[in-house]
Amino acid sequence: QGQLEESGGGLVQPGGSLKLSCAVSGPTSRIFALAWFRQAPGKEREFVAAINWSGRDTDYADSAKGRFTISRDDAKSTQYLQMNNLKPEDTAVYYCAADRGYFGRGKSGYSYWGQGTRVTVSS
Repeated sequence: QGQLEESGGGLVQPGGSLKLSCAVSGPTSRIFALAWFRQAPGKEREFVAAINWSGRDTDYADSAKGRFTISRDDAKSTQYLQMNNLKPEDTAVYYCAADRGYFGRGKSGYSYWGQGTRVTVSS
């Protein structure tokens, strides 16, 4: 079983940066595809970015392209989401997700989820 724990959220001004981390535990952590989703108040959870088990393939939502970078460090069993040029519309709770076989944008495809970390972009 995989367990995920996010960290790194907080309050940042528009145009600022944050780096989210997601610690992945469990004996099979190295073969997980990993992803980030977010959920803003009153909205559905939406896909942000994903990285496959090898790290060679990544995918980004249009809203994240050019501003966010997903990466993973298997030696530390951790994945990251570097977020630059943050906008107020990026305000949401960000969730880490993982799955042994699925790599895609659908939240129903991911078996394991963290509890979320809140990101607030405001001046």
